[in-house]
Amino acid sequence: MPTHSETRRLPYTAQQMYDLVADVASYPEFLPWCAAARIRSRNDIGGGAEEMLADLVISFKVFRERFGSRVVLYPHDMKIDTEYLDGPFRYMKSNWAFADAEGGCDVTFHVDFEFKNAVLQKIIGVVFNEAMQRIVRAFERRAAALYG
Repeated sequence: MPTHSETRRLPYTAQQMYDLVADVASYPEFLPWCAAARIRSRNDIGGGAEEMLADLVISFKVFRERFGSRVVLYPHDMKIDTEYLDGPFRYMKSNWAFADAEGGCDVTFHVDFEFKNAVLQKIIGVVFNEAMQRIVRAFERRAAALYG
């Protein structure tokens, strides 16, 4: 199943990048293929962590699907974990980690998923790495617009 992992050093603080990624409601403003976002709920789950249930609408060519995710924010650890709840995927998990480093911060991103629809899975498989790189670049451009 498609997976993608990368770590990038960016000229921003870990807090700035954490805040950018945690702002799920703003994703349609800058993420490719993200047509809409809705936060269903936000709850403190203890230990300084917060759970957010969110829906994203992804639009790619003739494909338009809503999917729900459970996003767990760990602000003290500078980590964000996302787990798929419902929609077109068989499963989907992603993780973000942010660490201050010389000259900025290291941003680590990992995603692993599989679509229920085999045809869609094959289409995405062909362009998967390019799509993930476009998404990471979109976060970088957003950071430059907000903090640069």
